Amino acid sequence: MKQSRIPRIHRALSAFCVVVGLGAGLVAHAAGAGPVPALQVDPSWPPQLPNKWTIGQVSGLAMGAQDHILLIHRPGSVAADQKLAAATPPGAECCIPAPPVIEFDRSGKVVRAWGGPGAGYDWPVTEHGIHVDGKGNVWVSGVAGKDFGRILKFTSEGKFLLQIGANLPVGQPFSNSSPDVLGRQPADMFVDLKANELFVADGDGGASRVIVFDSETGKFKRLWGAYGEKPGELPAPRHDPDGPPSKVFSAAVHCVVEGNDGLLYICDRNGDRVQVFKKDGTFVKEKIVLPKTMGIGTAFDADFTPDQKYMYLVDGTNQQILLLQRDSLEIVGSFGHPGQGAGQFRNAHSIAVDSKNNVYVSETGEGKRIQKFVPVRK
Repeated sequence: MKQSRIPRIHRALSAFCVVVGLGAGLVAHAAGAGPVPALQVDPSWPPQLPNKWTIGQVSGLAMGAQDHILLIHRPGSVAADQKLAAATPPGAECCIPAPPVIEFDRSGKVVRAWGGPGAGYDWPVTEHGIHVDGKGNVWVSGVAGKDFGRILKFTSEGKFLLQIGANLPVGQPFSNSSPDVLGRQPADMFVDLKANELFVADGDGGASRVIVFDSETGKFKRLWGAYGEKPGELPAPRHDPDGPPSKVFSAAVHCVVEGNDGLLYICDRNGDRVQVFKKDGTFVKEKIVLPKTMGIGTAFDADFTPDQKYMYLVDGTNQQILLLQRDSLEIVGSFGHPGQGAGQFRNAHSIAVDSKNNVYVSETGEGKRIQKFVPVRK
């Protein structure tokens, strides 16, 4: 077999980092912190899907028990010439859009797949986020209507449990202070089982805030904007790379993840920054990430190395994965490059990390795939 292409771990953007070669890869070293992780793409993962399935834009990833990786994709984004077997009558041997939620085991074998419209809930018109809580329940989010979204809770087998999000009254504009109507596309979720609280990054179109619900009843609890203040008025301001940081979130609050320090790390995607909060909404700190990047920004999604020393941050505009020290949020490395080959990215969107520091990255837009990166053996 040909040796796989290894994505370049290039010189960190921070002045205190240097790069040294290590066999087939490059490893960035941060002063006083030791070597940062080095990864290479595994082009064999995942294996071919069963049942003539194919996938569309993969908008969300989540890590379940036993290092099972779950994805949510958009079956509606599968091109007509890629789903001819689903036509009536079939127009070709292949293919059929897979169910929206697919669970893989460590080897890449499909454990189960489910999702789509059903009785008692409003399945999103456009799928976006997915989260697996500590009880194994699966949360999904997406666009339900023209100006509002939905969050749905299921068992691991796909049994419906709870729906969050009200319809926006006809003719009434969305308010960033609304306690029951979600923005058009709530992007990401996290559940704190001890407090039975669901934290939502509600901001990929139509909202720009963090909102919290009771994870058992769906009852609204609280919300906040940038720096823990009241959410700003809509529409959210455009990012100014030469000005001071915006006092309000951008139009894409795109991820919410918890560190083992008990803090929440929020991706303000279009604002090129990560803000850190206590769970009551108290602001702790922020990191501006490559602020000269315009368009849809640099902070798409985040997850941590198993030892929590580092945070992986998806930069879906520059098509790379940034590596940040968890405590300082300083950039110490990166991997990836625009392209469609193995280890390259076209619309990198979401990330998840398992207990062995295998890193999974999904792609939307034209990418329509999930890639796995494994640690380089030293």
